[in-house]
Amino acid sequence: MATQTESELKMAQLMVEALNLEDMEADEIDPEEQLFGDGLGLDSIDALEISLAISKEYGVQIKAEDEGTREAFATLRSLTAYVENKK
Repeated sequence: MATQTESELKMAQLMVEALNLEDMEADEIDPEEQLFGDGLGLDSIDALEISLAISKEYGVQIKAEDEGTREAFATLRSLTAYVENKK
């Protein structure tokens, strides 16, 4: 597992809280693991919940139709970088 940065850990904590992942700790999320499909197994509803949490926490709006959104949600690392660049 790759090591999380401080900002990736904060994003992972936000995800765990937003999705009520009771059986997972934020520091257990590999920053390079796929968030959807074979990785964490998230779905489109989870993406919406994460987007809302990011909007509240960081003031960054993530819209499904925006170019780059699919790539942003690829991994914890890419999502954190996307939000950091939009702040």
